[in-house]
Parts: sequence; structure tokens; C-alpha cells
Amino acid sequence: MDWSKNQIKEFQQDLLSWYDDNKKPLPWRKTTEPYKIWISEIMSQQTQVETVMPYYERFMKKYPTIETLAQADDAELLKLWEGLGYYSRARNIKIAAQEVVDKYNGKFPDNLADILSLKGIGPYTAAAIASISFGLAEPAIDGNLMRVTSRLFELDCDISKSSSRKIFDGYLRKLISKKRPGDFNQALMDLGSLVCSPKSPKCEACPLLNYCAAAASGKQLNYPVKTKKIKQKDLYFTAFALENSLGEYYLEKRPSKGLLADMWTFPLTELPAADFEKMITDGSVSKNIVIPELPESISKMEYIANFTHIFSHQKWNLAIIKLKPEETFEVADELLSEDKMWVHFDSKVLTENGQPKVSRSQIPLAGPQVKMFEILDKKNKKIDLLK
Repeated sequence: MDWSKNQIKEFQQDLLSWYDDNKKPLPWRKTTEPYKIWISEIMSQQTQVETVMPYYERFMKKYPTIETLAQADDAELLKLWEGLGYYSRARNIKIAAQEVVDKYNGKFPDNLADILSLKGIGPYTAAAIASISFGLAEPAIDGNLMRVTSRLFELDCDISKSSSRKIFDGYLRKLISKKRPGDFNQALMDLGSLVCSPKSPKCEACPLLNYCAAAASGKQLNYPVKTKKIKQKDLYFTAFALENSLGEYYLEKRPSKGLLADMWTFPLTELPAADFEKMITDGSVSKNIVIPELPESISKMEYIANFTHIFSHQKWNLAIIKLKPEETFEVADELLSEDKMWVHFDSKVLTENGQPKVSRSQIPLAGPQVKMFEILDKKNKKIDLLK
């Protein structure tokens, strides 16, 4: 990088001037409080900002301080996080909050090393907090910053490789504004989101057009360099819907480790892809299905519908099987054990986050199960298959 000091200064001025006029009106930009910046950054990981905003508002209402988060009930915290996915984030922020309370007397650490030491905080989040809340000139390197920087300088380093981070860090440390480091990072984030997009960059509207090597050569779409993602793994499941005479469904709690840890789901069993395809094609229930241990004997199984739920590394294909007990049975709406329960679903009553209400409103319901409840309810209303 051979820019002069004057060029760097002009670059900063052009970028920050654009940001002042065009920055996104996000609720966490009304403050520099590290606790709020931290929560907003964690929520925004792998999640669209538009989705995050209502969750952020509800979260701050429920846990306005780091002390209240440190004392949060696990089930209530997971329930509040329901719909954002990546539930390990919710668990980690509680642990980190406890670390801040215990180790730093409730005061968020103000240097990069200590911020990085907190549970669940990586280099990007630490740099974002350090720059926005404490005015430290730390580049917060995310996908947007790498895309913009790679186009500015036609950098051929593969952004999917961790070793490339040092290269971007070197360039951005020379460019970052010492007076407004937080705004500088957020400006590049917004620029990457609003203007310098991956497939359709709006170069004519870019305040950095005159600085951009890729725009000058017409090679914007060649950058950033990135190897193709590994294809998501397809998994096939039967999801069993067992309903008692009170209209309650039987749910089980998943193990405390792994995907959807501690979330409540319908009983699930994996099955071969061929059996899944046959079932959704002709509606026949495969003889190879393994029925999980249930509180009642089953006389009949009926295929209802199928749907998919996509995680970052897996694609779940779920076939809903309605289980019919041998006899009509009634089970009181009470906890069967710590990891089994009956719940009632009401599509007409929505929770604060817009999801249908489950009678045990504090249970953290896994994302695929919300969709399954909706399908079951729709089938009930339209063709009465479940009665």
C-alpha cells in the first residue's frame, strides 16, 4: 500500500462524510455502552440486521444490565433467543456476563486482550466493542470490510482462509481513523451492505470510487477471492406428533450438547433418504421407521406433511408422522420429567416475537418445531387429519 498521508486522510473524510449522511438507523447506534454494543454484535452474527432489531429491543427490556444477564434463568434466556438460532451464542453471553461481574466487578473491560478473553467473543466482536465503545483503533474485520478492502486494492488473498485476516488487518490499520475508529468500522460495514455488495456493487454511488483499483479495471466481481463453500449435508428425519385428548403434544428435550442443545422438539428419528423420498411421494409410512419410546402404545401411523429446516452446515428434511394411540388417553398438563412434557399449541395467540403460543411459554422451542406446530394446526383446520 503506497498511499500518502494526505490520501489516507481524504479517504477517511470521504468515507465518514458518506456514513454521516447514510448510516443505517439501528437502535444500538444510539449508544456506545459496551454491554449493548456487545449484545448487538453477538445477535448480528449469521443473522440479518432487520431480524435482530426486535430481538435486541426485547432483550434489553428483559436484561437491561450485564448484572441482570449474569443472573438470567437459562430457560428464559433461550426462550427469548428463540428464532435467532445458533443457541450457543445465548449460553456464551450469560457465561461472559458472569465473567465480567466476577472478574471485573460488573465493568466491561476496556482493552482488546481482556475483551477477547470473555466467553464467545472473537477478534471481530472484540474489535467492534473496542473501537465503538472505547475509541481504540482496532479494525473490526468482517465479510463487508474484507470485500471492500479486497476491491480497493485488488487483493488476491482467499478470504475463506484464516491466514488472510493478517493481510486485511495490515491494510485496515493504515486506513482506520484514529479519531473515529468505531464510525470508521461501521461505515465500511454499511458501505459493504448498501453499496459494495457481493454481486451487484453500485459503484456509481460509492464515495470510494476514486480510490478503488477494482472499479478502475472493471474487475469488481472478481473480488473478493473465495473458495466455494462445502455443500450442506442433507439429513432425513421422521418427526412424531403424538396428541392426547386434551389437544396437547408430546415433546422431548434434546441433550445439553450438540445442535439444538437443551431445546424442546417432537421426538425425532433419522431414516434413509430413499425411505424419506418414498414417504413424501406416495404417503406411505416406511416399515424401516424406528419409533422412539413413547408414553402410550401406538396403533396407527399416518404421514401428514414434510418440510425442510436449514442450518449453517446441515439441511434437515423432516417428515411429520401423526401417531394414533391404541386408546383415547388423557394426560394432565404437567411435566412428565425434566426432559419430557405435554404442551398445548394455539396459533391464534402469538407471543411477543410473533410466534404461536405454547402453553409452557418459557420453554425454548427449537426452530423446526415451530414450523411443525404450524403445519399440524393448518392440517387440523383444513382437512381434520389429526382428529
